[in-house]
Amino acid sequence: MILNPEVLAIFILNTIFIFFTIIASFLSIKIALKWDSDATTKLQYKLEKQSFLTATIIKYIFIIKIPLFLFFIFTLDKISNILPGAMCGAGVVDATQYGNYLFVLKIINLYIFAYWLFLHNEDIKDENQPYTKRKFALFGTISTLFIGELILEMIMFSAINPTSVVDCCGTIYSSTASSYISYIFQLNNSTLLTFFYFNYILMIIFYKTKKKYLFAFSNIFFLLLSIITLILFFGTYIYQQPSHHCPFCYLQSDYYYVGYLIYTLLFTGTVYGIASGFVPTNKEKEKKNLKISLIFNSLFIILVSLYPTIFYIRNGVWL
Repeated sequence: MILNPEVLAIFILNTIFIFFTIIASFLSIKIALKWDSDATTKLQYKLEKQSFLTATIIKYIFIIKIPLFLFFIFTLDKISNILPGAMCGAGVVDATQYGNYLFVLKIINLYIFAYWLFLHNEDIKDENQPYTKRKFALFGTISTLFIGELILEMIMFSAINPTSVVDCCGTIYSSTASSYISYIFQLNNSTLLTFFYFNYILMIIFYKTKKKYLFAFSNIFFLLLSIITLILFFGTYIYQQPSHHCPFCYLQSDYYYVGYLIYTLLFTGTVYGIASGFVPTNKEKEKKNLKISLIFNSLFIILVSLYPTIFYIRNGVWL
C-alpha cells in the first residue's frame, strides 16, 4: 500500500464524499417517490426545501470532482516516481487489477454528473420544476456508481505494492501487450483517421441542419475515435517517437502539460454535444450548446492535427 500525502488526501476526501453522497442519495429517493408539484401540503413544502439542499450537495460534489479528477492524474504521476518500472501514470493504473476499471468508471461518472447538472439547470429555470422527479431518480443511479468509484479508488491505492516491478507505458501501450489494449493496434491508421475526420464532417453537417440527436450520437463516436487516434496516431507526433503511444505522458512537464488542454477540449466539446441531444431545453439554449460543442471539438481537431502537420513540414516525412 502507498500512503503518501496525495493518496492520504484522496482517502480523506473520498470518505467525506461518501458521507455526503449517502445523504444526497437518501433525500433524492425520498423526493423522487413523493414529489408532487401540484400539492400544497406540508410534506411538499418540506420536499421543496430538501430538494434545494440536495441539489446543492450534488452540484458541489460535481464541481469538486472535476479538479479532483485532475488531482488523481497528478497523484498517479507522482506515485510513478517511486514504483519500480513505471514511467508515468499508466504504470500505476496497470499496477493492480482495479486501475483500468477505475479509470473507465471515473470518465463515465464525469459525463453522467455533467448530464445531471445540465438537467438540473433546465429544471430550476421553470417555476413548475418539471424535471425534479427525473433528476433525483437519476441521482439514485449516479450515487451508486459514484460510491463504487470512490471505494474502488481506495481499494486500488491500497492494493499497490511499492516494491513490485510494474510495466512501463511502452510495454502497456504496444501491440505485444497482453491486455485488451493490444487489440487497438490491429487497427489501420489510414482507416481510423478516415473515420475520425469523416465523423467530424458529419458533426458539422448535423450542426448546420440542426439534427441534434444525430449531433449528440456523433459526439459519442467522436469521443471514442479521439481517444483511439490519440493513442495510435496523434500521440506519436506529440512525442515525435513512432513507438510511444502512451495517453498519459503528455500530461507531464516534458510536453508542456499539453495533455490537460487536449483532454479539456475533448471533454468540454463532447459533453455539450451529448447534452444538446439528450437534455430537454429551449431552442436558444439548444443552439448555444451545439455551438459550444462544435467550437471546442474544432479546437481539439486543430490542436491534435497541428502536431503531424508541423512534423511533416519540418522533416518532409511521416512517422
